[in-house]
Amino acid sequence: MYATFQGRLLNLEQNYDLGIEDLPSQQSASDGGGNFDRVLKLPQITASGVAIIIGAGIYVLLAPATNDAGAQVWLSFLFASALSVLTAFSYMELSSMFPKAGSEQEFARHAFPSWVSATVGWSMALALVVAASTVALGFSRYLAEFIDVDFRLSAIVITLLMCFVSFLGMQRAIWLVLTLGAIEVGGLVLVFVVGAPSIGDVDLFAGFDFGGVFASASLVFFAFIGFDEVITLSEETKNPRRTVPLALFLSLAISTLLYVGVAIVAVSVLGVDGLVNSSRPLADVMSLTVGESSAKLMAAIALISTSSTVLLALTSASRMIYGTASSGSLPKIFATVYQRRTPLPALLASSAVAIALILFEDISLLAGATDVLIYVLFIIVNLVLIILRKRMPDHPRQFVVRGSIRGVPVLPVFGIIATLSMGFNIERDASLLAIFIVAVGIAIALLGSRKSVTLKS
Repeated sequence: MYATFQGRLLNLEQNYDLGIEDLPSQQSASDGGGNFDRVLKLPQITASGVAIIIGAGIYVLLAPATNDAGAQVWLSFLFASALSVLTAFSYMELSSMFPKAGSEQEFARHAFPSWVSATVGWSMALALVVAASTVALGFSRYLAEFIDVDFRLSAIVITLLMCFVSFLGMQRAIWLVLTLGAIEVGGLVLVFVVGAPSIGDVDLFAGFDFGGVFASASLVFFAFIGFDEVITLSEETKNPRRTVPLALFLSLAISTLLYVGVAIVAVSVLGVDGLVNSSRPLADVMSLTVGESSAKLMAAIALISTSSTVLLALTSASRMIYGTASSGSLPKIFATVYQRRTPLPALLASSAVAIALILFEDISLLAGATDVLIYVLFIIVNLVLIILRKRMPDHPRQFVVRGSIRGVPVLPVFGIIATLSMGFNIERDASLLAIFIVAVGIAIALLGSRKSVTLKS
Protein backbone atom coordinates (compact mmCIF):
# COMPACT_ATOMS: atom_id res chain seq x y z
CA MET A 1 0.00 0.00 0.00
CA TYR A 2 1.10 3.55 -0.65
CA ALA A 3 2.01 5.70 2.31
CA THR A 4 -0.77 7.74 3.86
CA PHE A 5 -1.04 11.47 3.32
CA GLN A 6 1.11 13.20 5.91
CA GLY A 7 3.63 16.01 6.39
CA ARG A 8 3.40 19.55 5.19
CA LEU A 9 3.54 21.29 1.83
CA LEU A 10 7.03 22.44 0.89
CA ASN A 11 7.01 26.05 -0.24
CA LEU A 12 9.85 25.83 -2.74
CA GLU A 13 9.98 28.54 -5.39
CA GLN A 14 11.93 28.19 -8.61
CA ASN A 15 14.21 31.08 -9.65
CA TYR A 16 13.22 31.96 -13.22
CA ASP A 17 15.13 35.25 -13.43
CA LEU A 18 18.61 33.99 -14.26
CA GLY A 19 20.28 35.62 -17.24
CA ILE A 20 22.63 34.17 -19.81
CA GLU A 21 25.62 34.94 -17.66
CA ASP A 22 24.13 32.74 -14.94
CA LEU A 23 23.74 29.71 -17.19
CA PRO A 24 26.09 27.35 -15.34
CA SER A 25 24.18 27.74 -12.08
CA GLN A 26 20.89 27.59 -13.96
CA GLN A 27 21.84 24.38 -15.65
CA SER A 28 22.89 22.90 -12.38
CA ALA A 29 19.58 23.78 -10.83
CA SER A 30 17.54 22.47 -13.69
CA ASP A 31 19.51 19.35 -14.34
CA GLY A 32 20.41 18.24 -10.91
CA GLY A 33 18.57 20.05 -8.14
CA GLY A 34 15.19 21.71 -8.17
CA ASN A 35 11.95 20.78 -6.47
CA PHE A 36 11.36 17.29 -7.88
CA ASP A 37 13.23 14.01 -7.56
CA ARG A 38 14.77 13.11 -10.94
CA VAL A 39 13.58 9.54 -11.43
CA LEU A 40 12.56 9.35 -15.11
CA LYS A 41 14.71 8.00 -17.96
CA LEU A 42 14.28 7.78 -21.76
CA PRO A 43 12.05 4.64 -21.86
CA GLN A 44 9.72 6.05 -19.21
CA ILE A 45 9.47 9.50 -20.79
CA THR A 46 8.91 7.99 -24.26
CA ALA A 47 6.22 5.68 -22.90
CA SER A 48 4.54 8.65 -21.21
CA GLY A 49 4.54 10.51 -24.52
CA VAL A 50 3.02 7.58 -26.40
CA ALA A 51 0.44 7.09 -23.64
CA ILE A 52 -0.78 10.68 -23.68
CA ILE A 53 -0.88 10.82 -27.50
CA ILE A 54 -2.77 7.56 -27.95
CA GLY A 55 -5.93 8.48 -26.11
CA ALA A 56 -9.49 8.69 -27.31
CA GLY A 57 -8.54 10.15 -30.70
CA ILE A 58 -8.00 6.97 -32.69
CA TYR A 59 -11.16 5.44 -31.26
CA VAL A 60 -13.57 8.29 -31.95
CA LEU A 61 -12.11 10.18 -34.92
CA LEU A 62 -11.43 7.39 -37.39
CA ALA A 63 -14.96 7.22 -38.82
CA PRO A 64 -15.56 10.98 -39.34
CA ALA A 65 -12.03 11.34 -40.71
CA THR A 66 -12.78 8.63 -43.27
CA ASN A 67 -15.90 10.53 -44.30
CA ASP A 68 -13.60 13.35 -45.47
CA ALA A 69 -10.60 11.40 -46.80
CA GLY A 70 -12.14 8.13 -47.94
CA ALA A 71 -9.65 5.31 -48.42
CA GLN A 72 -6.78 7.73 -47.86
CA VAL A 73 -7.65 8.27 -44.17
CA TRP A 74 -4.34 6.63 -43.33
CA LEU A 75 -2.64 9.38 -45.34
CA SER A 76 -4.46 11.97 -43.23
CA PHE A 77 -2.81 10.60 -40.10
CA LEU A 78 0.55 10.68 -41.84
CA PHE A 79 -0.04 14.24 -43.01
CA ALA A 80 -1.16 15.41 -39.55
CA SER A 81 1.95 13.82 -38.08
CA ALA A 82 4.18 15.60 -40.61
CA LEU A 83 2.61 18.93 -39.69
CA SER A 84 3.13 18.13 -36.00
CA VAL A 85 6.78 17.27 -36.62
CA LEU A 86 7.42 20.78 -37.94
CA THR A 87 6.53 22.22 -34.54
CA ALA A 88 8.02 19.25 -32.67
CA PHE A 89 11.48 20.26 -33.91
CA SER A 90 10.99 23.69 -32.32
CA TYR A 91 9.97 22.03 -29.07
CA MET A 92 13.05 19.81 -29.16
CA GLU A 93 15.49 22.70 -29.58
CA LEU A 94 13.78 24.87 -26.97
CA SER A 95 13.51 22.04 -24.44
CA SER A 96 17.25 21.39 -24.84
CA MET A 97 17.80 25.06 -23.96
CA PHE A 98 15.29 25.38 -21.10
CA PRO A 99 14.32 22.04 -19.51
CA LYS A 100 11.66 23.35 -17.15
CA ALA A 101 8.28 22.03 -16.00
CA GLY A 102 6.54 25.11 -17.39
CA SER A 103 7.63 24.32 -20.99
CA GLU A 104 5.75 26.74 -23.29
CA GLN A 105 5.50 29.42 -20.61
CA GLU A 106 9.21 29.05 -19.88
CA PHE A 107 10.03 29.34 -23.58
CA ALA A 108 7.83 32.40 -24.13
CA ARG A 109 9.25 34.41 -21.22
CA HIS A 110 12.63 34.57 -22.98
CA ALA A 111 11.10 36.14 -26.11
CA PHE A 112 8.01 38.11 -25.05
CA PRO A 113 6.83 40.42 -22.22
CA SER A 114 5.94 38.70 -18.96
CA TRP A 115 2.19 39.06 -19.50
CA VAL A 116 2.46 37.15 -22.78
CA SER A 117 4.42 34.28 -21.23
CA ALA A 118 1.97 34.17 -18.31
CA THR A 119 -0.94 33.98 -20.76
CA VAL A 120 0.83 31.17 -22.59
CA GLY A 121 1.22 29.22 -19.35
CA TRP A 122 -2.41 29.80 -18.41
CA SER A 123 -3.67 28.83 -21.88
CA MET A 124 -1.57 25.67 -22.03
CA ALA A 125 -2.70 24.58 -18.58
CA LEU A 126 -6.34 25.19 -19.50
CA ALA A 127 -5.91 23.35 -22.80
CA LEU A 128 -4.69 20.32 -20.88
CA VAL A 129 -7.51 20.59 -18.37
CA VAL A 130 -10.06 20.87 -21.18
CA ALA A 131 -8.47 17.84 -22.85
CA ALA A 132 -8.68 15.90 -19.57
CA SER A 133 -12.40 16.64 -19.23
CA THR A 134 -12.99 15.76 -22.90
CA VAL A 135 -11.29 12.39 -22.60
CA ALA A 136 -12.98 11.72 -19.26
CA LEU A 137 -16.34 12.10 -21.02
CA GLY A 138 -15.05 9.72 -23.70
CA PHE A 139 -14.19 7.25 -20.93
CA SER A 140 -17.76 7.36 -19.66
CA ARG A 141 -19.13 6.54 -23.13
CA TYR A 142 -16.96 3.41 -23.33
CA LEU A 143 -17.92 2.44 -19.77
CA ALA A 144 -21.55 2.34 -20.91
CA GLU A 145 -20.61 -0.85 -22.81
CA PHE A 146 -20.34 -2.60 -19.45
CA ILE A 147 -22.51 -0.82 -16.88
CA ASP A 148 -25.45 1.58 -16.95
CA VAL A 149 -24.29 4.70 -15.10
CA ASP A 150 -24.70 8.44 -15.57
CA PHE A 151 -21.89 9.41 -17.92
CA ARG A 152 -21.12 12.65 -16.09
CA LEU A 153 -20.78 10.81 -12.80
CA SER A 154 -18.40 8.22 -14.24
CA ALA A 155 -16.36 10.98 -15.91
CA ILE A 156 -16.04 12.78 -12.57
CA VAL A 157 -15.07 9.58 -10.78
CA ILE A 158 -12.29 8.75 -13.25
CA THR A 159 -11.02 12.33 -12.97
CA LEU A 160 -10.85 12.09 -9.18
CA LEU A 161 -9.19 8.69 -9.35
CA MET A 162 -6.52 9.88 -11.78
CA CYS A 163 -6.00 12.98 -9.61
CA PHE A 164 -5.20 10.68 -6.70
CA VAL A 165 -2.80 8.61 -8.81
CA SER A 166 -1.03 11.77 -9.95
CA PHE A 167 -0.83 12.91 -6.31
CA LEU A 168 1.20 9.81 -5.50
CA GLY A 169 4.01 11.27 -7.62
CA MET A 170 5.51 10.30 -10.97
CA GLN A 171 7.94 7.85 -9.35
CA ARG A 172 4.93 5.75 -8.39
CA ALA A 173 2.51 6.82 -11.12
CA ILE A 174 4.99 6.19 -13.94
CA TRP A 175 4.66 2.43 -13.49
CA LEU A 176 0.91 2.68 -13.89
CA VAL A 177 1.47 4.89 -16.93
CA LEU A 178 3.87 2.32 -18.41
CA THR A 179 1.41 -0.49 -17.76
CA LEU A 180 -1.54 1.37 -19.24
CA GLY A 181 0.59 2.54 -22.16
CA ALA A 182 1.66 -1.03 -22.89
CA ILE A 183 -1.98 -2.13 -22.96
CA GLU A 184 -2.89 0.80 -25.24
CA VAL A 185 -0.13 -0.03 -27.70
CA GLY A 186 -0.88 -3.73 -27.42
CA GLY A 187 -4.52 -3.11 -28.31
CA LEU A 188 -3.65 -1.20 -31.47
CA VAL A 189 -1.02 -3.77 -32.42
CA LEU A 190 -3.65 -6.49 -31.95
CA VAL A 191 -6.06 -4.67 -34.28
CA PHE A 192 -3.31 -4.40 -36.89
CA VAL A 193 -2.29 -8.05 -36.58
CA VAL A 194 -5.81 -9.48 -36.91
CA GLY A 195 -6.65 -7.13 -39.79
CA ALA A 196 -3.35 -7.33 -41.68
CA PRO A 197 -4.44 -10.28 -43.87
CA SER A 198 -7.14 -8.01 -45.35
CA ILE A 199 -4.64 -5.38 -46.55
CA GLY A 200 -4.99 -5.17 -50.32
CA ASP A 201 -8.72 -5.85 -50.36
CA VAL A 202 -9.36 -2.11 -50.77
CA ASP A 203 -7.47 0.25 -53.07
CA LEU A 204 -5.89 2.68 -50.60
CA PHE A 205 -5.41 5.33 -53.31
CA ALA A 206 -8.81 5.10 -55.00
CA GLY A 207 -10.51 8.47 -55.58
CA PHE A 208 -7.63 10.49 -54.16
CA ASP A 209 -8.79 13.96 -53.05
CA PHE A 210 -6.13 16.24 -51.57
CA GLY A 211 -8.75 18.61 -50.15
CA GLY A 212 -10.46 15.75 -48.35
CA VAL A 213 -7.17 14.43 -47.01
CA PHE A 214 -6.24 17.89 -45.70
CA ALA A 215 -9.65 18.39 -44.05
CA SER A 216 -9.33 14.96 -42.48
CA ALA A 217 -5.79 15.79 -41.30
CA SER A 218 -7.13 18.88 -39.53
CA LEU A 219 -9.61 16.64 -37.73
CA VAL A 220 -7.25 13.85 -36.73
CA PHE A 221 -4.68 16.40 -35.56
CA PHE A 222 -6.50 16.13 -32.21
CA ALA A 223 -5.19 12.56 -32.01
CA PHE A 224 -1.62 13.91 -31.89
CA ILE A 225 -2.22 16.54 -29.24
CA GLY A 226 -0.04 15.79 -26.25
CA PHE A 227 3.26 14.92 -27.95
CA ASP A 228 4.74 18.12 -26.51
CA GLU A 229 3.67 17.34 -22.95
CA VAL A 230 6.68 15.15 -22.25
CA ILE A 231 8.48 18.47 -21.77
CA THR A 232 6.43 19.21 -18.65
CA LEU A 233 8.23 16.27 -16.99
CA SER A 234 11.67 17.84 -17.59
CA GLU A 235 12.30 18.61 -13.93
CA GLU A 236 11.65 14.96 -13.02
CA THR A 237 13.91 13.59 -15.78
CA LYS A 238 17.55 12.60 -15.61
CA ASN A 239 19.70 14.50 -18.13
CA PRO A 240 16.64 16.33 -19.51
CA ARG A 241 18.52 18.40 -22.12
CA ARG A 242 19.27 15.22 -24.05
CA THR A 243 16.52 12.84 -22.91
CA VAL A 244 13.44 15.04 -23.40
CA PRO A 245 14.01 16.02 -27.08
CA LEU A 246 14.76 12.42 -28.02
CA ALA A 247 11.73 11.11 -26.11
CA LEU A 248 9.52 13.69 -27.81
CA PHE A 249 10.62 12.56 -31.27
CA LEU A 250 10.35 8.84 -30.45
CA SER A 251 6.88 9.12 -28.92
CA LEU A 252 5.58 10.99 -31.97
CA ALA A 253 7.17 8.51 -34.38
CA ILE A 254 5.81 5.44 -32.55
CA SER A 255 2.31 6.92 -32.33
CA THR A 256 2.33 7.78 -36.05
CA LEU A 257 3.26 4.22 -37.02
CA LEU A 258 0.45 2.85 -34.88
CA TYR A 259 -2.13 5.31 -36.22
CA VAL A 260 -1.25 4.77 -39.87
CA GLY A 261 -1.15 0.98 -39.51
CA VAL A 262 -4.51 0.82 -37.73
CA ALA A 263 -6.13 3.20 -40.25
CA ILE A 264 -4.95 1.04 -43.16
CA VAL A 265 -6.28 -2.10 -41.51
CA ALA A 266 -9.63 -0.50 -40.64
CA VAL A 267 -10.21 0.60 -44.24
CA SER A 268 -9.13 -2.80 -45.53
CA VAL A 269 -11.42 -4.80 -43.22
CA LEU A 270 -14.52 -2.58 -43.11
CA GLY A 271 -14.28 -0.77 -46.45
CA VAL A 272 -14.83 2.97 -46.77
CA ASP A 273 -18.62 2.88 -46.36
CA GLY A 274 -18.46 0.45 -43.45
CA LEU A 275 -15.85 2.56 -41.68
CA VAL A 276 -17.75 5.82 -42.22
CA ASN A 277 -20.93 4.33 -40.74
CA SER A 278 -19.23 2.64 -37.78
CA SER A 279 -19.67 4.07 -34.27
CA ARG A 280 -16.95 1.78 -32.92
CA PRO A 281 -14.58 1.10 -35.83
CA LEU A 282 -11.81 -0.73 -33.99
CA ALA A 283 -14.28 -2.92 -32.17
CA ASP A 284 -15.94 -3.68 -35.53
CA VAL A 285 -12.59 -4.68 -37.00
CA MET A 286 -12.12 -7.15 -34.15
CA SER A 287 -15.71 -8.35 -34.45
CA LEU A 288 -15.42 -9.13 -38.17
CA THR A 289 -12.01 -10.78 -37.94
CA VAL A 290 -12.15 -12.58 -34.59
CA GLY A 291 -15.73 -12.55 -33.34
CA GLU A 292 -18.30 -10.37 -31.59
CA SER A 293 -16.91 -11.13 -28.13
CA SER A 294 -13.67 -9.37 -29.04
CA ALA A 295 -15.56 -6.05 -29.28
CA LYS A 296 -15.78 -6.03 -25.49
CA LEU A 297 -12.01 -6.39 -25.35
CA MET A 298 -11.54 -3.28 -27.48
CA ALA A 299 -13.99 -1.36 -25.30
CA ALA A 300 -11.93 -2.37 -22.25
CA ILE A 301 -8.74 -1.22 -23.95
CA ALA A 302 -10.43 2.07 -24.82
CA LEU A 303 -11.25 2.52 -21.12
CA ILE A 304 -7.60 1.98 -20.26
CA SER A 305 -6.45 4.34 -22.99
CA THR A 306 -8.72 7.17 -21.94
CA SER A 307 -7.85 6.66 -18.26
CA SER A 308 -4.16 6.99 -19.05
CA THR A 309 -4.75 10.16 -21.05
CA VAL A 310 -6.75 11.75 -18.22
CA LEU A 311 -3.92 10.94 -15.80
CA LEU A 312 -1.20 12.43 -17.97
CA ALA A 313 -3.26 15.48 -18.95
CA LEU A 314 -3.93 16.33 -15.30
CA THR A 315 -0.29 15.70 -14.39
CA SER A 316 0.98 17.91 -17.22
CA ALA A 317 -1.55 20.65 -16.42
CA SER A 318 -0.46 20.73 -12.79
CA ARG A 319 3.19 21.07 -13.87
CA MET A 320 2.27 23.89 -16.22
CA ILE A 321 0.42 25.76 -13.47
CA TYR A 322 3.35 25.13 -11.13
CA GLY A 323 5.80 26.56 -13.67
CA THR A 324 3.63 29.63 -14.31
CA ALA A 325 3.21 30.27 -10.59
CA SER A 326 6.95 29.80 -10.02
CA SER A 327 7.59 32.69 -12.40
CA GLY A 328 5.33 34.90 -10.30
CA SER A 329 2.41 35.02 -12.74
CA LEU A 330 0.02 33.05 -10.52
CA PRO A 331 -0.41 32.95 -6.72
CA LYS A 332 2.58 31.43 -4.90
CA ILE A 333 0.47 28.66 -3.43
CA PHE A 334 0.47 26.97 -6.85
CA ALA A 335 4.30 26.92 -6.82
CA THR A 336 4.44 24.61 -3.80
CA VAL A 337 5.51 20.98 -4.10
CA TYR A 338 4.42 18.22 -1.71
CA GLN A 339 7.33 16.03 -0.59
CA ARG A 340 9.34 16.69 -3.79
CA ARG A 341 6.89 14.75 -5.91
CA THR A 342 3.61 16.63 -6.60
CA PRO A 343 2.57 20.28 -7.03
CA LEU A 344 -0.53 19.49 -4.98
CA PRO A 345 -2.40 22.84 -5.07
CA ALA A 346 -1.93 23.02 -8.84
CA LEU A 347 -3.12 19.43 -9.23
CA LEU A 348 -6.24 20.04 -7.13
CA ALA A 349 -7.05 23.21 -9.09
CA SER A 350 -6.63 21.36 -12.42
CA SER A 351 -8.90 18.54 -11.31
CA ALA A 352 -11.57 20.91 -9.99
CA VAL A 353 -11.74 22.85 -13.27
CA ALA A 354 -11.82 19.59 -15.26
CA ILE A 355 -14.78 18.39 -13.21
CA ALA A 356 -16.59 21.68 -13.76
CA LEU A 357 -16.07 21.38 -17.52
CA ILE A 358 -17.42 17.83 -17.50
CA LEU A 359 -20.80 19.30 -16.58
CA PHE A 360 -20.89 21.03 -20.00
CA GLU A 361 -21.26 17.53 -21.53
CA ASP A 362 -20.32 18.70 -25.06
CA ILE A 363 -17.29 16.66 -26.16
CA SER A 364 -17.02 18.24 -29.61
CA LEU A 365 -17.04 21.79 -28.20
CA LEU A 366 -14.36 20.98 -25.62
CA ALA A 367 -12.22 19.13 -28.17
CA GLY A 368 -12.50 22.03 -30.63
CA ALA A 369 -11.52 24.57 -27.97
CA THR A 370 -8.51 22.42 -27.11
CA ASP A 371 -7.47 22.41 -30.76
CA VAL A 372 -7.66 26.21 -30.98
CA LEU A 373 -5.56 26.68 -27.85
CA ILE A 374 -2.96 24.21 -29.09
CA TYR A 375 -2.80 25.90 -32.51
CA VAL A 376 -2.14 29.26 -30.85
CA LEU A 377 0.54 27.79 -28.62
CA PHE A 378 2.22 26.01 -31.55
CA ILE A 379 2.44 29.33 -33.41
CA ILE A 380 3.97 30.98 -30.34
CA VAL A 381 6.52 28.19 -29.85
CA ASN A 382 7.69 28.49 -33.46
CA LEU A 383 7.90 32.27 -33.12
CA VAL A 384 9.94 31.92 -29.92
CA LEU A 385 12.50 29.74 -31.66
CA ILE A 386 12.84 32.23 -34.52
CA ILE A 387 13.27 35.13 -32.08
CA LEU A 388 15.76 33.34 -29.82
CA ARG A 389 17.95 32.37 -32.78
CA LYS A 390 18.55 36.13 -33.10
CA ARG A 391 18.41 37.13 -29.45
CA MET A 392 20.31 34.21 -27.85
CA PRO A 393 22.50 32.74 -30.60
CA ASP A 394 25.20 31.52 -28.19
CA HIS A 395 22.91 29.85 -25.64
CA PRO A 396 23.88 26.14 -25.30
CA ARG A 397 21.67 23.84 -27.36
CA GLN A 398 22.03 20.05 -27.37
CA PHE A 399 19.55 19.86 -30.25
CA VAL A 400 19.46 22.33 -33.12
CA VAL A 401 16.87 22.57 -35.92
CA ARG A 402 18.84 22.48 -39.15
CA GLY A 403 18.24 24.68 -42.19
CA SER A 404 18.03 28.46 -42.09
CA ILE A 405 17.97 31.46 -44.40
CA ARG A 406 19.80 34.56 -43.17
CA GLY A 407 19.67 33.23 -39.65
CA VAL A 408 15.95 32.43 -39.75
CA PRO A 409 15.20 28.70 -39.28
CA VAL A 410 13.01 27.43 -42.10
CA LEU A 411 11.09 24.62 -40.40
CA PRO A 412 9.48 26.85 -37.72
CA VAL A 413 8.24 29.15 -40.51
CA PHE A 414 6.64 26.16 -42.24
CA GLY A 415 5.25 25.09 -38.86
CA ILE A 416 3.50 28.44 -38.45
CA ILE A 417 2.05 28.29 -41.97
CA ALA A 418 0.86 24.70 -41.49
CA THR A 419 -0.75 25.47 -38.13
CA LEU A 420 -2.57 28.52 -39.51
CA SER A 421 -3.87 26.52 -42.45
CA MET A 422 -5.28 23.81 -40.18
CA GLY A 423 -7.01 26.37 -37.98
CA PHE A 424 -9.47 27.35 -40.71
CA ASN A 425 -11.56 24.24 -40.06
CA ILE A 426 -12.34 25.05 -36.41
CA GLU A 427 -15.98 25.71 -35.52
CA ARG A 428 -16.98 29.18 -34.32
CA ASP A 429 -18.26 28.18 -30.86
CA ALA A 430 -15.05 26.32 -30.08
CA SER A 431 -13.02 29.34 -31.20
CA LEU A 432 -15.08 31.65 -28.99
CA LEU A 433 -14.55 29.41 -25.96
CA ALA A 434 -10.81 29.37 -26.61
CA ILE A 435 -10.74 33.16 -27.02
CA PHE A 436 -12.55 33.52 -23.70
CA ILE A 437 -9.98 31.29 -21.97
CA VAL A 438 -7.10 33.30 -23.44
CA ALA A 439 -8.79 36.60 -22.46
CA VAL A 440 -9.13 35.43 -18.86
CA GLY A 441 -5.46 34.47 -18.90
CA ILE A 442 -4.44 37.91 -20.19
CA ALA A 443 -6.52 39.62 -17.49
CA ILE A 444 -4.95 37.49 -14.74
CA ALA A 445 -1.47 38.09 -16.13
CA LEU A 446 -1.96 41.86 -16.33
CA LEU A 447 -3.39 42.00 -12.82
CA GLY A 448 -0.48 39.93 -11.54
CA SER A 449 2.01 42.20 -13.30
CA ARG A 450 0.35 45.34 -11.90
CA LYS A 451 0.35 43.83 -8.39
CA SER A 452 4.05 42.98 -8.72
CA VAL A 453 4.87 46.56 -9.76
CA THR A 454 2.83 47.95 -6.84
CA LEU A 455 4.66 45.73 -4.33
CA LYS A 456 8.07 46.74 -5.69
CA SER A 457 7.21 50.44 -5.52
